[in-house]
Amino acid sequence: MKTKKLKAVKPCVHIVEKTLLNPYNPIIINLIGAGGTGSQFLTALGRMNHALIELQHPGLMVRVFDDDKVEPANLGRQLFPTADLGMYKAVALINRINLFFGTNWKAITERYNTETIQANPDLRMAEFTVSCVDTVSARFEIAELLMAIDKKMAYSRNRPLYWMDFGNSKDTGQVVLSTLTAIKQPESKKFRVVESLSLVTAEFKELLESSESTDTTPSCSLAEALTKQDLFINSALANLGASLLWQIFREGMLFNRGFFLNLKEFKTQPLKVA
Repeated sequence: MKTKKLKAVKPCVHIVEKTLLNPYNPIIINLIGAGGTGSQFLTALGRMNHALIELQHPGLMVRVFDDDKVEPANLGRQLFPTADLGMYKAVALINRINLFFGTNWKAITERYNTETIQANPDLRMAEFTVSCVDTVSARFEIAELLMAIDKKMAYSRNRPLYWMDFGNSKDTGQVVLSTLTAIKQPESKKFRVVESLSLVTAEFKELLESSESTDTTPSCSLAEALTKQDLFINSALANLGASLLWQIFREGMLFNRGFFLNLKEFKTQPLKVA
């Protein structure tokens, strides 16, 4: 009796939008939030931009959105010295990055919300949106704004393609990459290509809601802030998330679209493309 030959399961892969790999102009990235994770991730973007330019890529053009100012509790856990106290976080960070790397990136001292975008709809137009925000409501508002791109704008050069969301609690966190439109995929006999990566706000709604802290009062000191978030959770997430973005530019294909991190147990679980 002949046994049935089992079909090999093809691994799932997402092929990155080809215009990102060999663009004529810098890739625009909207970084929303310049706090614990955002400040760390911006530094990683500066390093990435320099490396891409050395590899004959046009590099990145980054806009940072944040209406908060630097407070004493931010020192140490976030990348601010005492000289930055009272300054807008976005301005302090962008000034330093531009001076260090010779970039011309922009600081926007407003929240990325409906009011800001309605006043200037072009601010939505960025190939990548990266959110490092503290609340679930902010994430849902970002998702709504990004998905509201009308059809005419959807064909523009800087149309929104990807959204990378960072979130964390005291010593755990996650990074999830979503597509904002279906990305045309080449045919493949070796892989099962996936054109859409589901929105983080849809796939992980319950996780996001459960991870949100009910205590929204600002910390008055670093010691108090460290009871809410571990000293290195933000930098660990930022570096791993930057590695995911780097893989997009260097390899052009993704088998993983994010990860879950438990810093206390030193465990990282990849989130597979499916």
